Parts: sequence; C-alpha cells; structure tokens
Amino acid sequence: MTDDDDTIHIHGLDLPVQIGVPEAERASWQAVKADITLWPARPFAETGDELHATVDYEAVANMVRTLAAARPRKLLETLATDIAAGILGQFSARGVAVELRKRVLPGVDFVAVKLKRFR
Repeated sequence: MTDDDDTIHIHGLDLPVQIGVPEAERASWQAVKADITLWPARPFAETGDELHATVDYEAVANMVRTLAAARPRKLLETLATDIAAGILGQFSARGVAVELRKRVLPGVDFVAVKLKRFR
C-alpha cells in the first residue's frame, strides 16, 4: 500500500464501549473515538459508480459500532485488533488502519492506539 492508493476514511466515529483494566471502569459505558482508513479491493476508477464494487462505509461504521458494544474489553489494543479483523473478514478491503482514542488520563487530551492490517 502506498500514499497514492485510493482510500476511504471514516473519521471520528463514536463507539459505545465498556473498556478499561479496572473492573469498575468496564462497568460503565464510555465513548471511544475511531478513525478508520480502508484500502478498497478495487481502485475507485474501476467501481463504475456502483456501491457493490467498493466498500460500503455506512455498513462498516454500523458493524464497528455493533462489534465495539458487543462485549467488555480491558484494552484498546484488543478492540482495535477485533475491529480490523471484522472489517477484513466482512468487507472487500485489501487493508485497514484503525486508530482508537480514549479520554482516560488527567491532563491529557487522549490516549490512542493505532494498527494497520493487510490481506
């Protein structure tokens, strides 16, 4: 993958999650922000203006929200890995980058994890 490849970006997706190492933190719903970059299986020029020929980003966003809310997790790293695997398993993407941001530490805007996975 290169910077010249066609990509789809979902920026600032709100995810309802139960996440955190302490059990008390996982007991409450929190908001995590996600940025997702998708590398579609086909270049945009080959999609013929047909949704089925690219990645349906609304379907991706809905799947990611459902997956994030499905069960409590301790680590952002685990959630990011689950999201990447879910996208590559369900959609025609050659690759995905996932960044998750969580407000958790005093005096810090957010803590983030980022990963990239490719077929």
